[in-house]
This record gives sequence, C-alpha cells and structure tokens, in this order.
Amino acid sequence: MTGPVVVGIDGSPAGTTAAWWAAREAATRGRPLLLLHSWSTQPLDVPVARETLGKQRNGGRLLQRAETELRSRYPGLTLTTELTSTPAAEALLDLGGLAELLVLGSRGHGSTASFLLGSTSLYVLGRARCPAVVVRAGDPAVEDGSGRPAAADRGEVVVGVKETGPASEPLLEFAFTAADSRGARVRAVRALRPFGTAAPMHAMAAGHAYSRHEAEEHARLTAALAPWREKFPQVPVVEQVAAGPATAVLLYAAEHSELTVLGRERHPSHLTWKLGPVTHAALHHMPCPVAVVPHD
Repeated sequence: MTGPVVVGIDGSPAGTTAAWWAAREAATRGRPLLLLHSWSTQPLDVPVARETLGKQRNGGRLLQRAETELRSRYPGLTLTTELTSTPAAEALLDLGGLAELLVLGSRGHGSTASFLLGSTSLYVLGRARCPAVVVRAGDPAVEDGSGRPAAADRGEVVVGVKETGPASEPLLEFAFTAADSRGARVRAVRALRPFGTAAPMHAMAAGHAYSRHEAEEHARLTAALAPWREKFPQVPVVEQVAAGPATAVLLYAAEHSELTVLGRERHPSHLTWKLGPVTHAALHHMPCPVAVVPHD
C-alpha cells in the first residue's frame, strides 16, 4: 500500500499517545501522516463548549497543537489534518479505504498492562479494510511526547499464526515489514491445542503422537516463514510452537514485544463485523500496541 498513516485524536491521553506512535510509524515507513479529529465525537473527560461552533474551534485548536508538536519532532514528515463532523468511527473507516494504516488510541486500565476498548475502537477494528493498530495511554513500548522513552527491553514484533496457508501471508508481510523498519526480530507464534489426558497405559503412545504433531506443525510454520525470510534476510526470526490456549501463548510470547500482529477475517457484508475470540481477548491484555490485519 502507498496511502497515509491515519490517526484519530480526541484530546485524551490515549489519543496523544496514539498520535506520537503514528508519527514515528509514518516517518519510519516514509509515508505521510493524517491527523483526524471528529468534533462530533468527544471523550467524556474532555471539556468542550456545547455550541457547534465551540466544538469546531476546540477541534481546530487540538489539531493545531498536535501538528506543531509532531512537526517539531519529525521535521521532514509530510503531515496534514482533517476536522470533520462525521462520527469518528465512520470517518476512520472512510479514510481506511485509501490508508496504509489506521491508528487508534485506547485508555489504559488500572495498573496492569491491558486495554480498555471503547465502541469506536472495536467497530473500526472489526471493519477496517486496512491494518489497524491500537495504542493505549502510557504504553511502556511507546515513546511519547512527554520525553519518556520506550522500554529498552522491547525488541520483537510478535505475530500470531493461526493458519499457515494463504491467510497468514498478510500478517507475515505486515510483521516482517514492521520488524525491518524497527531493526527488530520477528517472533512467529503458533499455539497448539493440548492433547486430552490419556489413560496410563496409553500415555507413552500419546506422548509420541503429540511430539510428532508438534514437529509437523513446526515444519508447517517454517515453510510459511521461508519466503519472508528470503525477502527480509536481515530480519532475525524466532519460531515458537507451544501447547496451550492461544491467548495465553500469545501473551507469554509478547513479554518483550514492541508490537503484536494478529489477524481478522474479512466479511462479505459491510453490515457484518466481528473480531475473533483470541484477537478480542488479546486486545484487552497485550503489553504493547496491537495491529489487527484483515485477511481472506
């Protein structure tokens, strides 16, 4: 894709953190950045005037401040702003048709590493035509405008590989491209369903069967990664095949991740949107920004 990186801002800390992440991403990718603000969609904790004109003026000032701050950090960045009365979710989805990436903010939840996703974020993540990234306020994996650097122990892009066929290709392309631009390594993770408990006399046979199954799945993962290793020979790769619930396996793998990449099936009807249970659960608990990539 060759479109812009689009980020929605609303004056909240989460929106500010998302804007800083999006600016760095746009600069790294060599793409333009578009700051979007919907004056008809305001967070509850941001005071705005009741009158329409007051909301528009407030939105304009918000965009101007964000633009000034981001230009000071990234002087070579091509940056534009858009003020709209269209509800935020619809505006983001409209722009997502031409964007390379959508970026959304999410409020941090308590002292744990988890997301508090609102209806706008879930709606956009479930329907966006391009990859969408959720960044939470105060994320330790994100360098923001306050001068706080990103955590030094984050050097991986984790990608969850549910299937090793064509459905995995958009996720792997996104993960390898992101890792290449960051000088990070890719950790490709595949979770296996644990075998049921076997009777004692069959325990050894079950163990051999599971070892064979694990080896086969590892071989499939290696084969899926082969073309991307060839395309990105400078990107180190770690393969991880583990038994257990997919969400738990992904959370453990993402301990040192600066970005986690998950998938979402496309849906034929524009009226249908849904995140899979693993993606939905991981979005609420990942210790880093999460990219949701649509695939067929």
